[in-house]
Amino acid sequence: MSKFVVTENFNHHANEVFSDNYQNDIDSVYKEEMGFLENSKIFIFKNDLGDLMGTIRVLKWDFINALPIQKMFAIDPFFCTDGNAINEIWHIGRFAIKKGVRDINLLKKLLVCAIAPVCGHKDNIAFAEIDAKLLRVLWLMGIKAKIIGESIEYLGSETIPVCMPYNGLIDFYNENKGLVLPQETFVASAKGYKLPNRVVFHSGTRNYPLV
Repeated sequence: MSKFVVTENFNHHANEVFSDNYQNDIDSVYKEEMGFLENSKIFIFKNDLGDLMGTIRVLKWDFINALPIQKMFAIDPFFCTDGNAINEIWHIGRFAIKKGVRDINLLKKLLVCAIAPVCGHKDNIAFAEIDAKLLRVLWLMGIKAKIIGESIEYLGSETIPVCMPYNGLIDFYNENKGLVLPQETFVASAKGYKLPNRVVFHSGTRNYPLV
């Protein structure tokens, strides 16, 4: 998964020209995600031949280990809540779709998987670092993401820090949850909500493709 994420980012945003730090980028993603495994879920979609088509990861913050948005942008999540009550803080990352795939429903399915636990409580909020082009697509699809900092270049693309409260996600979730599963199979817990085995990687195992 780490190799897929890094490779597809450069495929999409740098015309398949990899940086001199390509392998270091893969190792860095791998190391970070291994540190998050206990509190995260990684979702993957494959085609009928078993080829990886898309990935996304959702992480429930333990309020101890630094989130990527803290390390990359020095942003304190609590400063982005506008004084509102907070139940759980989530982080969404490692989104990638294989270059050439034009199925908009694949994008929607990945997003539904990732935001399901965020939509489990009205006081939840999620953070993410999103490619500028993808962010425009998300706005058009109805995901109300708020920019909370200046962009940087990361894995070959302009990357923007955003926050996504429950109110900015629930409409999209309700409109598209039928693409994956009935709503009742999701609960707001990193360890509790379930998806079919074909789309979910369980953090307790180590049989992932490339991570």
